[in-house]
Amino acid sequence: MSGQEQEQEQQQQQQQSASPPQPAKQASAGERRLTPQEKELPPLSAGERFWYALLAMLARLPLGFWRGLGAALGSLLYWVIPRRRHVALVNLELCFPEWNEAERKRVVLRHFIVFAQTFFDRIWLWHGSPELLRKRLRMVGDVQALEGDEPTILFAPHFVGLDAGGMALSGQLPQRDFISIYTPQRQAGVDTWVRRGRTRFANARVVWRRDGVKPIIAALRQGGMLYLLPDMNFGPQESIFVTFFGQPAATVPSLSRFARLGRAQVVTTITFLDPHGYTLHVEGPWKDFPTADVEADTQRMNSYLEAWVRQRPHEYFWVHKRFKTRPEGMPGVY
Repeated sequence: MSGQEQEQEQQQQQQQSASPPQPAKQASAGERRLTPQEKELPPLSAGERFWYALLAMLARLPLGFWRGLGAALGSLLYWVIPRRRHVALVNLELCFPEWNEAERKRVVLRHFIVFAQTFFDRIWLWHGSPELLRKRLRMVGDVQALEGDEPTILFAPHFVGLDAGGMALSGQLPQRDFISIYTPQRQAGVDTWVRRGRTRFANARVVWRRDGVKPIIAALRQGGMLYLLPDMNFGPQESIFVTFFGQPAATVPSLSRFARLGRAQVVTTITFLDPHGYTLHVEGPWKDFPTADVEADTQRMNSYLEAWVRQRPHEYFWVHKRFKTRPEGMPGVY
């Protein structure tokens, strides 16, 4: 995979960032506020209609076909993307020092495999029938916490099944307004595909990151559900340092701040791969959250996340440079 493709992969993960939106800049579509016309999905061209029809046909293939194809591609990517493999191995060495090198390599290989599998799964997630999605997407746990119209922030950290979780929530809870934070893709065709996929159900919409916090808070106060992914490194300007697996990690404090500003409950939604498809685990609401101490709230979030990562370490997004931003005086790790 080329350096450009690696950069696009990182951007796809960052598009769901939960970090507080920043002021607009005179730059590309991903770096500035968009006009209302730009935010509207354009009509599908004849060529796009052909490809979407083809994807709808491919979505009918058995799940085992896509999982097998993903396993083959993931095994290949493990060897042909040495930089990302290195990043993942360093992350695991920092977070799981008790593991030996062979164990770390085994987990990273499994991570590349499930990452590729979830990429192919987007074909049936975004183009399969609603009946197919109900069969393959299951929600377990405190699902009743998502009923009603109480403003709700869904804590959805970067496990590889995050898009499946979004489809389960918006598809199986049609009575709730479902929003997520989005950064446009550089390639118009990819951007259209991603946006159409994530908003395939009428109750789902995206809020542009560069539009600021007002539309996010307004949607929450109107009883919306915000799918928030606040567990990535977006640099020192947007973050505070708390620990993650004992390591200082620059972390956006948006979960605490959005919960306070939106007067919202926080409910955990973690999505794991399973033989039938995906299982969305719902847990919450969080008690005594948020508090007046943003740093303590953010540390609580990371400590809580650690327990979930230990359940499925190979499904967490280790190819991201989680510890790239270091406290002053500490050397880099990558």
